[in-house]
Amino acid sequence: MDRRGIRDFLNVPRLIYQDDPHWIAPLDFEQKQRFDPNNPFFLHARWQAWVAYRGDQPVGRISAQVDDLHQQRYQDDTGYFGLIEAGDDADLFARLFAAAEGWLREQGMRRVRGPYNLGVNEEVGLLVDGFDTPPFIMMGHGKPWYDTRVVEQAYVPAQDMLAYMLDTRFEPPEIMLRLAERVSDKVTIRPLRRKHLAEEAEIMRNIFNDAWQNNWGFVPFTAEEYGALVKTLTLLLPDEYVQIVEYEGEPAAFVVVLPNINEASRDLNGKLLPFGWVKLLWRLKVVGVKSARVPLMGVRQKFQNSRLGPTMAFMGVDAVRRAGLELGVERAEMGWILESNAGIRNIIETIGGVAYKRYRMYEKTLS
Repeated sequence: MDRRGIRDFLNVPRLIYQDDPHWIAPLDFEQKQRFDPNNPFFLHARWQAWVAYRGDQPVGRISAQVDDLHQQRYQDDTGYFGLIEAGDDADLFARLFAAAEGWLREQGMRRVRGPYNLGVNEEVGLLVDGFDTPPFIMMGHGKPWYDTRVVEQAYVPAQDMLAYMLDTRFEPPEIMLRLAERVSDKVTIRPLRRKHLAEEAEIMRNIFNDAWQNNWGFVPFTAEEYGALVKTLTLLLPDEYVQIVEYEGEPAAFVVVLPNINEASRDLNGKLLPFGWVKLLWRLKVVGVKSARVPLMGVRQKFQNSRLGPTMAFMGVDAVRRAGLELGVERAEMGWILESNAGIRNIIETIGGVAYKRYRMYEKTLS
């Protein structure tokens, strides 16, 4: 795709959501980084993208990806579709999916799953409930007709995921406080050591890949991907927004919370030039935001089937919660969470979290 194609591809959402009061434009520089050939995702994946036009006007888009790490793990010839945006037009959706599926067949794929934007460790899922609130940082928005139009292309639901909203001013449940007190002599919680960022990133990646390896659709973070992610995220957050939980000196769990940049960038239309960056930094660093998101957390598998696992998860969440409260954060989104993940959902609901958005993944066998 040439420069004009990339520009039009990135601009399609602005046209689709121009009358949607809840959509927030992602920052242009972040979107360009995502599709830069140097994105570590492309070290193990290949992709193609299409833009649909009426005359000179872009009216829809879609992408297709083949992740070699997915193929190595599952050997199921499954490719991805993603980044779908289009008006309420059945023929338009049919043409977009025909292009993506045709390319995936050429790559030897026999099944397609999505949406992935671009991989499983990035934005995933199609919003099917919760259109009346704006998306948090690194979460997708959508249009109510998307589900119908995707199903019309012979896709079937494969997995639902939830986003929870949590009032950070909650009183911790007494039972969780007692459990935390019982292990306080063996469990320590510490913030990010910024001077050892590469080491910290590897600790979190190792925990994450161990904690989530049996989850639906799991593909491990590579060192390059996680290192780049942590390097970017730590530009935006204080050390206390990353908490690593150690059991008898061994890193056993971690939690990351991000200030909700979407709250601060809502009126910027994705533009940081000429003065958008000044507004964004002022709002993040001086005024502060009242919302945050927990995009990453994990507890090593060997602790998950005991009381120690949820106890350490609670202790990590409570540590970042208290750090957020000191900076004025009043609510936090936790997601996405697999609907089938009863353990994590129970922890979140125990501390007052309410599921307020639903995202869906779809699959289709290619003929």
